[in-house]
Order: sequence, then structure tokens, then C-alpha cells
Amino acid sequence: MIVLVGGEKGGTGKTTLAVNLAAMRRRAGHDVLLIDADRQASASLWADIRQDDSHAQPVPCVQKRGKGLVADIRDLAARYADVVIDAGGQDSVELRAALTIAHLAVFPIQPSLFDAATLETLAELVAQAQVFNSGLIAAVVINRASTNPRVKEANEAQDLVAAYSDLRLLEALLRDRIVFRRTARDGLCVPEADHRDPAAEAEMDALYLEVFGDSYREVFEDG
Repeated sequence: MIVLVGGEKGGTGKTTLAVNLAAMRRRAGHDVLLIDADRQASASLWADIRQDDSHAQPVPCVQKRGKGLVADIRDLAARYADVVIDAGGQDSVELRAALTIAHLAVFPIQPSLFDAATLETLAELVAQAQVFNSGLIAAVVINRASTNPRVKEANEAQDLVAAYSDLRLLEALLRDRIVFRRTARDGLCVPEADHRDPAAEAEMDALYLEVFGDSYREVFEDG
């Protein structure tokens, strides 16, 4: 399965979600490759930090960019059961190329007016890609929502996504928790945090379940 994590706006947590999905998939016993198609190369840095930590199971990661990205992805996908692509936060050659070959595109957005304004562009990009990739499923996940239950921005963002027929709203909702940033900085995924955060783990497990179709928590604990 080829999973693209991308978007049209920076700062929405795309790399954090991409590396978590890749690491959780690897820990659950699946053969997964992380492709860093973002010029900032944050996913590659995460993978290098993880490689240097003897306690963390390494996640294979390669940097691939430019017009040859589709051929590169197609070749690598033949060698790995799952591929997770971090395409960065802008309308780029890499994002457009990855959309033409991915099975699932996940677009994180923050629950703000400025992030919601990118939905029109994302819907257009998906429609263009589906001309070449008719099986593409495009989904939006609300990320970095407030942990204050009285703040209703996340609900408002969900309502906005529902207006776009080409974009599927994921049920998983990720809140603004420091463990997401701390573990990404340390080359880890959320379930590997030194101080466990059950709420954060449940949110990531919900996203993993919707992306891959099986529960990370159940697979990992049963193993």
C-alpha cells in the first residue's frame, strides 16, 4: 500500500504523522519504507536519529525528489509491502507526482480558517490526479486540535471538509499534545515515549486503523 502524507500548507504536522505511521507499521511487523520527498528532509533526519538509538527499531528511509519520483516510487513499492511518503507542505512537483501513484493521500489540516482555506486547492489537486489515478482515495485528518473540550474549532473544520465530495474526512482527531513533538524530535513514535500518554496513543491508533485497516495496538500487543 502506498500512503502519501502531504498538503498545500506547511506547519500542519505532516512529517510527524508520516513518521509515526511508518514506525508503527514497522513495529507491528510489516515491511515498510519511508520516502522523504520534502526538500526540508525532516523525515530523513528523524530516521537518522532513530538509527542512532539502539533501542528503537530502524525504519528504512530514502530521499526521492523531482520528476522521476513516480518511477522511483513504483520501483520501491515492488520491494516493500507498504510505502509511506512525506511530501511536504506545498503544491510541489513531488506532491503532484505522488498523488498520481498513491493508494491513499492523507492531508492533515489544523482547525483554523487559514488551513481550511487550502481545502479548495487540495480538492482541485485530487481531481486532477484522479484523471491518472482513478483509485486514489483522498482523506483529511484534523490535527493539532485544542485539548480544551470547550474549543469548537475542530468541529467547524470537520463541517467545512464535509462540503468537498472528493475529500473524505477521517474519524481520527489528533489534538495538540507535546508528546507528538517530543517523540518526533527523538526519532521515536508516540507508543515509544518514555512517559506514556494513553490519550495520544489512542489518537494515533485510531489514525493507524483508518489508514491501514487493522489496529496497531491489537497487532502489537498480541505479538
